[in-house]
Amino acid sequence: MDGPAATRLVTLDDKYTADEGRIYLTGVQALVRLPLVQRRLDRAAGLNTAGFISGYRGSPLGTYDRELWAAKRHLAKEDVVFQPGLNEDLAATSVWGSQQIGLSPGAKHDGVFAIWYAKSPGVDRSGDVLKHANAAGTAPSGGVLAIAGDDHACKSASLPSQSDYAFLDASIPVLHPANVAEVLRFGLVGLAMSRATGLWVGMKALADTMDSAAAIDLAEVTPVIVTPDGLPSDVSIRWPDSPLEQERRLFDLRLPAAIAFGRANGLNRVLADPGPDRRRLTILAVGKSRLDVEQALGLLGLDLARLADLGVGLAAIGMPWPLDPDFVREVAAGADEVLVIEEKRPLVEDQVARTLLTLEAGQRPRLAGKIDHAGKPLLSPRAAFTADHLARVIGGRLAGLGDAGTIAETIAPGMAKLGAAPAAAEPALARRLPFFCSGCPHNRSTVVPEGSRALAGIGCHYMAQWMDRDTSTFTQMGGEGASWIGQAPFTETPHVFVNLGDGTYAHSGLLAIRAAIAAGVTITYKLLYNDAVAMTGGQTAEGGFSVAQIAHQLSAEGVGQIRIVAEEPERHRGAAMPTGVTIDPRDRLEAVQRELREVKGISVLIYDQVCAAEKRRRRKRGLMPDAGRRVVINEAVCEGCGDCGKKSNCVSIVPLETEFGRKRRIDQTSCNQDATCVEGFCPSFVTVEGGLPRKPEAATAKPPEVPAPAIDLDRPARLVVGGIGGTGIVTIGAIIGMAAHLDGRGVSVMDQIGLAQKGGEVTTHIRIAGPIATGPVRLARGEAETLIGCDLAVASSPEVLPLIAEGALAIVNDHVVMTGDFTARPDLVFPDQLMKRRLAARGEVVFADLSMLATHLLGDAVGANMMALGLAWQKGRVPVTEAAILQAIELNGAAVVMNKAAFAWGRALGFDRIAVEARLPRGGEAVVATDLDRLVEIRASALVAYQDEALAARFRALVIMTAAAEARVAPGSTALAEAVAKSFHKLLAYKDEYEVARLHVETGFLDRLAREFDGGRVAFHLAPPLFARLDPVTGEPRKMRFGSWMIPAFKLLARLKGLRGSFADPFGRTAERRMERRLIEDYEALVRTRLLPELTSANHPLALEIATLPLSIRGFGHVKAQAERQAAARRDALLARWPGLSTASVAAE
Repeated sequence: MDGPAATRLVTLDDKYTADEGRIYLTGVQALVRLPLVQRRLDRAAGLNTAGFISGYRGSPLGTYDRELWAAKRHLAKEDVVFQPGLNEDLAATSVWGSQQIGLSPGAKHDGVFAIWYAKSPGVDRSGDVLKHANAAGTAPSGGVLAIAGDDHACKSASLPSQSDYAFLDASIPVLHPANVAEVLRFGLVGLAMSRATGLWVGMKALADTMDSAAAIDLAEVTPVIVTPDGLPSDVSIRWPDSPLEQERRLFDLRLPAAIAFGRANGLNRVLADPGPDRRRLTILAVGKSRLDVEQALGLLGLDLARLADLGVGLAAIGMPWPLDPDFVREVAAGADEVLVIEEKRPLVEDQVARTLLTLEAGQRPRLAGKIDHAGKPLLSPRAAFTADHLARVIGGRLAGLGDAGTIAETIAPGMAKLGAAPAAAEPALARRLPFFCSGCPHNRSTVVPEGSRALAGIGCHYMAQWMDRDTSTFTQMGGEGASWIGQAPFTETPHVFVNLGDGTYAHSGLLAIRAAIAAGVTITYKLLYNDAVAMTGGQTAEGGFSVAQIAHQLSAEGVGQIRIVAEEPERHRGAAMPTGVTIDPRDRLEAVQRELREVKGISVLIYDQVCAAEKRRRRKRGLMPDAGRRVVINEAVCEGCGDCGKKSNCVSIVPLETEFGRKRRIDQTSCNQDATCVEGFCPSFVTVEGGLPRKPEAATAKPPEVPAPAIDLDRPARLVVGGIGGTGIVTIGAIIGMAAHLDGRGVSVMDQIGLAQKGGEVTTHIRIAGPIATGPVRLARGEAETLIGCDLAVASSPEVLPLIAEGALAIVNDHVVMTGDFTARPDLVFPDQLMKRRLAARGEVVFADLSMLATHLLGDAVGANMMALGLAWQKGRVPVTEAAILQAIELNGAAVVMNKAAFAWGRALGFDRIAVEARLPRGGEAVVATDLDRLVEIRASALVAYQDEALAARFRALVIMTAAAEARVAPGSTALAEAVAKSFHKLLAYKDEYEVARLHVETGFLDRLAREFDGGRVAFHLAPPLFARLDPVTGEPRKMRFGSWMIPAFKLLARLKGLRGSFADPFGRTAERRMERRLIEDYEALVRTRLLPELTSANHPLALEIATLPLSIRGFGHVKAQAERQAAARRDALLARWPGLSTASVAAE
């Protein structure tokens, strides 16, 4: 089993250095290889050329610049210069300049070939320069390839996009590769076409090609360029050149030459053709749609070899504009129908329609595509295609051919299996929307003061629109705030905030500020300075402006007031700032915003805090020191009010279900050490300063060796992986893909990421085949034989469930990870059991809490994903060798030791789950009540520790009375008695200063910290009512830090609990304590004198609802007071429905 990998020497440099054999690379990496190969080909041809690359990142090309930087030594060796553009149109202008080196003396090279890249919106904004540069032309030994990142399905964009028409408008030919192999081949042909025709040549880049990886044979992707006879020579850039002469050469010479060049080099090719006398249906599949069509034909039981026998032709259109009319006539003449399959708008279909008009009537087929021959809608211009939908469409067209009996018989089984169009998938039980990272600066910076609202822009902060941030509407990149210019004169709203990222500011956002100044509107720009472009991988914003430089720029532009709010204000002390600029700590954000919204005209708040994801990267690389403190929540003190989530918006605050209700804890694995959560008004927060988390003892144990499974290493496999973006989920596909390549298998891997990289739903489609995988990458409905579900919500989502085949095996991590909504909805229920039932209904499922296992066995929950892969491999579902997987982990280079161990533990889990779980530490399990008696016993004992036996007796008496009354009207039910027990206990055991002190020092909490952390000092964060200062803006008490010297004070306070509620209680006269004592008396009176005497079977449910109200009164100080007011309002509403009981009568008592 270990042979293939052991005999295959592979390095990560192969994808750029190899000249023959097989390589494994992604579509983006293919674009990095492209200029290297072009330079080698030129050198072999005796040309002294160089390369130039410029553009602006954006999905699906978001990581192109990062990969170029990673390959800089390879680029430098081949004289390829990468210069990122400040924005797309200036980058395009730079590329235009690269073609002009021969127009004046001093050129060091025969020519410069160039690549320009942009996301579709960047193509749109660059229309002017694209037209001018293309009209001017390219150098004969230069050439330009313009790559457009399109997002047909709007996975990571503000609108679905299609750049074909923008290229058409600039008269730039368009190439559309279908897979990674064609990215390389078409790229080389495109550069050759550009040289031969003087045109810029466009190439579409979709997520299906850029976010895919594949093993490819270099012999099949390195084209032999054919220059057709008769091409015009007067096509290259020249100077001078008049506009009208440029237009003449463009339309009369260059575009016809492009059609001829594309024809000679097989950009459009026939895959199946029955000949003009036997054609019934000709399918023209454009770009990536060719793979979808092949997949659809497979669902119908057809392959390329059978198509011609059935009178069906299939042609792949790789150059959709300008479309070769001769090619269309050759493949369409004599057919009954031509079916054009292309995603989005009908670029090819419209050209085909014009071409078909040139055929003789007897040779002219009818045309179908976006509409059928009768004008009815057929293929939507909106959605991305799926194979099963295309199969139904193609099957319907074949069936409509009339007397084609053989065709009908052939496709009948496939059509029957497809059935009618599938019903819409069940809605998601919990939608995992992208969310700000743990500790993200935007968690705080996007908050606006009460009464204000904000406008969004492009960047991570765009996500504020679906959070509790009073943020709505957005603009295109660089338009931030300009929409207010058109609103301000016509609304009574005097002021808005506008979020503007530092990357967008450098790109074009400064112009929007300049426009707002010129318009004289009142607006505050919140310039979010995060020191990294996190959305696309942590790149530095172009220009690298410092905060001080930006402040000077803004001052020079005429901004009235500039304020800086910083995580580390001291970093700016001594910096030369414009006059009047102030620097405040981030806890002054609210006050600063309130001041700025009163400023007439333009003001700017620069919010300076490094991106949390970038901090994490830098700390891992040793480029940034550890924050030096870890936040811990004492769950015994925690009330579960959720104020910490509201203050921090942080997803590292997770629920902890206990006998006394839902509490909170900090997920130390994902925590980025921002510590904003400490500002939640709660004394449960403790920081360990200077200490580091200890790894569990089990994490040092060596995984047991287990026998290898029986795996058929020659069988094909189709897998889908699903998990949470940002947790290393795409690493699973990368490891499997590289392992298959090492084993000599054909493999294709496609990640569906986009904006989901920020805590959203990420899926990976994987196909393992023979020596080369040439078919579609994306899995169709019911194709996945194995699901590796690294997150329960994603695994059970409408995007993943339909992919699972009958008889498939699902490996699912059932650890509950709350969605981002939990930060604002503290009582959010995660429907994990419903999710499990959905998955179980699809077939065999192995559920395991892999996150918990990874934490205990590896010391890091991140290992759960690799553990899932090990489990799947042990079950025989991943047909690659173990040696190849381990080598792939080494080549990946990240956390190699841990990932190998995680894979081994996953294998062990798949072999003997009981033995693995026996390695987990025992003891310390939470006490959970299973019946009323146990529930009462637990709480009575807690009340004795809280105060004394008398308080426990009072508690028992009310519960016993409730149980007796309930037994009379609802025999067998204890629901009301349990509700009263939980609520009355909560009211009796209110957490005053004595109790908070006791819970910190007498419950083993400090001992637990000593076990969990290596060294460090403990600090408490409190707001003592006698000492806490009030926030001058909000009027709320502000917490203070108290060092470990508080521990003796806490011990003393805990011993003084006997003073609680007495005349000698120094804390008992505060409004909060008086309210807590009143709540006890009111609740006991309500239950004893009203609810129980008047209890009936009819009002039992209402009594239960009233009895549970105290459970919602959570928190401390003003948080608890607000909760009490809400509970009182709810109580009054419920009592209004109680027979014979008015709220006035209750108040009177």
